[in-house]
Amino acid sequence: MEEKKKDVIQETDAQARQLAKSLVRSARYAALAFNEKDSGVPMISRIGVATDLDGTPITLISGLSAHTQALDADPRCALLTGEPGKGDAMAHPRISLVCRARRIERGTPEHERIARRYLNRNPKAKLYVGLGDFAFFRLELERASMNGGFGKAYLLDRDDIIADNAVNDEFAVREQSAIDHMNEDHRDATAIYARHFAKAGDGGWTVSGFDSEGMDIVSGDQCLRVFFPEPLSAAQDLRRVLAEMARAGRAAEAARDGTRQEQG
Repeated sequence: MEEKKKDVIQETDAQARQLAKSLVRSARYAALAFNEKDSGVPMISRIGVATDLDGTPITLISGLSAHTQALDADPRCALLTGEPGKGDAMAHPRISLVCRARRIERGTPEHERIARRYLNRNPKAKLYVGLGDFAFFRLELERASMNGGFGKAYLLDRDDIIADNAVNDEFAVREQSAIDHMNEDHRDATAIYARHFAKAGDGGWTVSGFDSEGMDIVSGDQCLRVFFPEPLSAAQDLRRVLAEMARAGRAAEAARDGTRQEQG
């Protein structure tokens, strides 16, 4: 009797969803696959990326590039994100996103929001964002395939990654003032979020984005995702949750320092 083949696809659980969201939210660039305009031949290019409030990847690309012309002709595309890191590149998590590209119309509230979020993540893009041939695209996610490391393969739906909720509209209005406030007055709290929740070292961390599920923090070219304990039901809850996270992080660090002193 033929032995039944083992299904290599794992069940998509909360941990897998969080990893998938982290890989998308923390990416500053990605490999973009598209179909060449005239030949239809698959091609790949590297692009800068950020995410919209709901987690949809966004990018800013020149109309002179082959991939912009290709996406205008055929919006089907795919993204690959996930840093290789040290050692065996195949042991590090990565995710492939099947998307359809949608050009964002200039002069609309959507364009203003996307430009703001993209430039918060990629400030060097200010040099060319105003040039007439550059355009923003939302890469509307349809499904995804994630490899979380050896033996950790997942197939994900759009709803596993994208956060569609009414709070996004509230954050579109409140987000930038909250970012500015944190970066001007509470860099110490952001450092705690980085150390305690993202397990990162000190590095001059600043906030680049808030949304209903968490925050994105950056230091130089590095970007990390920090999730809230629970998704927010209203944007006005942000201040309270940030204060609670800062207190929890400080308490945990104080407890660790006390333990080290006792052991020393």
